[in-house]
Amino acid sequence: MPELNSLLVLYSVASPTSAPGRADPAEGMGSPNTERCGDDAAVEYMYCRGAVTELLKYGPRDLHAAAKTSNPPRVLILIIPGNPGIVGFYKTFMWTLYQAFNRRYPVWSVSHAGHCAPPDSMDMVEDALVMEAEDVFGLNGQIEHKLTFLSEHVPRDTHLVLVGHSIGCYIILEIMKKNPELKIQVIKSVLLFPTIERMACTPQGQVMTPVLCRLRYAVYLPIFLLSLLPERLKASLIQLALRNLYSLDTTTIPATISLINVDCVANAMYMGSQEMRLVLERDNSTIRQHLHKKHRRPQLILENPALTVDAGSKLIFYYGATDHWCPVQYYYDIRRDFPEGDIRLCERGLRHAFVLDAGEEMANMTTEWIRGDLRGL
Repeated sequence: MPELNSLLVLYSVASPTSAPGRADPAEGMGSPNTERCGDDAAVEYMYCRGAVTELLKYGPRDLHAAAKTSNPPRVLILIIPGNPGIVGFYKTFMWTLYQAFNRRYPVWSVSHAGHCAPPDSMDMVEDALVMEAEDVFGLNGQIEHKLTFLSEHVPRDTHLVLVGHSIGCYIILEIMKKNPELKIQVIKSVLLFPTIERMACTPQGQVMTPVLCRLRYAVYLPIFLLSLLPERLKASLIQLALRNLYSLDTTTIPATISLINVDCVANAMYMGSQEMRLVLERDNSTIRQHLHKKHRRPQLILENPALTVDAGSKLIFYYGATDHWCPVQYYYDIRRDFPEGDIRLCERGLRHAFVLDAGEEMANMTTEWIRGDLRGL
C-alpha cells in the first residue's frame, strides 16, 4: 500500500526542500504528461458485484460490441492494481503499453471495489445489506469482483494479458486458480513487485499491520479534514509529501487527490488489514501449474476455436531489489523453488510504487516481455 503510505504523512510534512526535476505543484493538474496520456483515455464507472468500480480504458470501450465488427480486438491487456486500487495511478503505464503496440490492443484497468469516489449519480454500493453479506471490500471479495468483471465484460474468445502490481499479483494467481478456463484464455501474466506471501512479516508489513488491523479508524478524521481542502492545496500537499521523487509523474496527482476520501481510504485499509492476515504462504501449486506445460482442454478449444495459443509457461515475476513489501530474500526463495521459472530481479533501482515515477520505464520493459506472445494475434 505504498501510495496510501504517502498519503498518511501529509499531516506531518515539514518545509519542502528543493529537488531537481520535481514538478511545480501549480502545474500538477495540467502537465504535458497528463495531457499526453489523456488523449484516448476513457473513464467509466459501473457497479460490479454491487460495488462502485472505476475503469480506465485505452482502445475499444465495449469488447462485446467490438467483437461484432469486421476487425475485432483479439487481445485485451488488463491491469489489476495494487492497494489502493485506483486506476489513475497506472495512466502513464497503460498509455505507454497502448502506444507500444500501435494502439492495436486495448489496455484496460479495473479498480478494486469501492476504491474510487463514485460520481454524483451513484452511491458507493447498490445494496448495503448484500455488500455486508458478501464482504466485497475484503480481499476474497475483491478476487470474486475481478472474476465477475471478466465474465461479464470480456468475451471468452478474447486473449488476455494480465498485468498485476503488488497485491494485484496475488489476485491474479487466485483468479487463475478459481477459473480453470483462464488457463486457455490467458496468454501471459506479468506479476510486478508481487506481494504473494508472508506480507505481515515484511519490513513494511511489520510497520503497517498494527495500523491497518487496530489503528485504522484513527486515520479517518485526518483524512476527512484533508478532504475539505481546495483541490489546488491538496495537489500542493501531495507534491510536498512526494518531494523526494526527482521525476514525479504528475499524472498520478489527480489519482492521489481522489484517495483523499474517507470511504475510499476505509475500503483500502480494510482490504489491507485482510492482506496482512490472509497472504501467508506462497501458492506453489498454482504457480507450478502455470510454469509447466499442461494439456489443453479439448472442449474449451471447440467452444473457443480462436484460443489456440501455446499452453506453456504463462507467468513472469519481477521483484524489486529494495522492496520493503517484498524483501529480496523472497526472490531468492522463489528462484530456488522454481529454477525454471521466468523470475527476474530489478536492476534499475525501481521502487515498489513504480507508478509514481517510472510508469513509462516499467511499461517499456513489459512490452518487450510480452511482444513475442502477441506476435501474430
